[in-house]
This record gives sequence, C-alpha cells and structure tokens, in this order.
Amino acid sequence: MSKALEKVMDAVDIETFLVCDSEEEAKKISIQMMNELGFSDASIVFIQHLGPGARVRVRGYIYKPGDRYNWFYNKKNNS
Repeated sequence: MSKALEKVMDAVDIETFLVCDSEEEAKKISIQMMNELGFSDASIVFIQHLGPGARVRVRGYIYKPGDRYNWFYNKKNNS
C-alpha cells in the first residue's frame, strides 16, 4: 500500500463518466476499473445513465469497520 493510501481513514471515492450502453454495463465497468486500480473491495455509490454513458461514483474500501487501521496504530506508535 502506498504511503498516501495508508493515511486514508476508510475508503476512496472515484466519480467519472463512463461511455456505455446501459446502467448494467456501467456497473460491470466500474467494478472492473476499481479492481484494476488495486481495490479488491468496491461498491457503487451512485449511478445514472445519461445519453452516451453513465455518471458513476464508486467507493474502493481500504478499511472496513473493525479492521486494523494503519493510520491509527502508526500515530499511536509515533506519539
């Protein structure tokens, strides 16, 4: 994990417009995009098909509730 991502509290949201034929195709592309970016756990927060594609907001989780938060433990150890 990069140093910058170690500072993220829980998740990273990406919002973009995807060229696609349907909402269903946009969902598949969104999850594939997040996997290719290195997020093994992702969910679609918002999706709206408009004309030539869809506006999507996808959340890639770095930490889920109860995970071992690097930002928390590193801060405690540096204090």
